[in-house]
Amino acid sequence: MTYHNPLSSPEDIAAFRLEGDGAVSFPRGRLRLESLRPPEDGQDANIVLWCPQDFGPDLTVEWDFWPIREPGLCILFFHARGRQGEDIFDLAPRTGPYEQYHHGDLDAYHVSYFRRMWPSERKLHTCNLRKSYGFHLVAQGPDPLPAVLDAQGPYPLRLTVHRGEVTFEVADLVSFRWRDDAPLSGGKLGFRQMAPMIGEYANLRVTEH
Repeated sequence: MTYHNPLSSPEDIAAFRLEGDGAVSFPRGRLRLESLRPPEDGQDANIVLWCPQDFGPDLTVEWDFWPIREPGLCILFFHARGRQGEDIFDLAPRTGPYEQYHHGDLDAYHVSYFRRMWPSERKLHTCNLRKSYGFHLVAQGPDPLPAVLDAQGPYPLRLTVHRGEVTFEVADLVSFRWRDDAPLSGGKLGFRQMAPMIGEYANLRVTEH
């Protein structure tokens, strides 16, 4: 199965679900995400936008990304499902704080690919892969994305999962490759941002293998 969403208008995300106090707009014909709360609100200022589609365990996810404002952080959640196999939309409501996603009632992988929130993250840019339940850092690799000042975009991002092997690429450059001996069985994917980050997204494609 192949899923394609241009993310170019409100109609494209009518069935998507936003968690946290965020704003969704399309000022350049592509999805723009930003928090409505100040970064001083900490984790309460962060947001997640979920795609409603469920996907299987083996897939390739591709999307175009533009960083618009930093500091901040961007994450893709994937293979998100309740710890007992439930649809994540049937679980207790979530409002954005990260702990609800890594120590809540769901399992997921999360790849953070634009980590520019803290000085330590800006000093050395990396992409991190975590697995939850829990806050397990399982893989890390370089992040070649430039800072907003030098960003031109779009930057094509690609995530591939095949028989438990997870590969993440930025503009065709492999950041990391990791094999999970107990892989998650698939589920939903979602875009997460840490305030005051503003990011734009387009051309979401998911191909199941």
